Amino acid sequence: MATTTSANSTKSSRGRYEELKRLLETRRREILSQVHEKIRGVRTENSGKKMSEVYDAGESSDSDIQEDIEFALIQMKTETLGKIDEALARLEEGAYGNCFECGDEIAEPRLPALPFAVRCKDCEQARENAILRERLLAQRSASSSLFFDISH
Repeated sequence: MATTTSANSTKSSRGRYEELKRLLETRRREILSQVHEKIRGVRTENSGKKMSEVYDAGESSDSDIQEDIEFALIQMKTETLGKIDEALARLEEGAYGNCFECGDEIAEPRLPALPFAVRCKDCEQARENAILRERLLAQRSASSSLFFDISH
């Protein structure tokens, strides 16, 4: 009986591995396609502009802002690709899908929503709360030091 349970566990584990790998690779292809599409769009837009066109300050500013937004989107997607690549490496090592903090399995619904998650929902919430507390303490400290400096 123990052998059957072990075999089922291995089969289940292998099935989870395949499902998670497929999920990560699919997400990676989608994001890579989006990055390539954005880059093509920027190139097409820039090549379509005539060098002889003269823009007023407002048009030039709007164009610069749009280019900055496009660049930021490409950069964010590229960072996401890096996180997915790291998740794929963790999957190959057998560490993917387990929380960095508590070691428990990350809940199945969380991984499709955030395939590069490294913490379970509870540990991530605790981390976010700790960061928020640190920010609030830093703000209070800065406010009190400002007040102290003014009073002298």
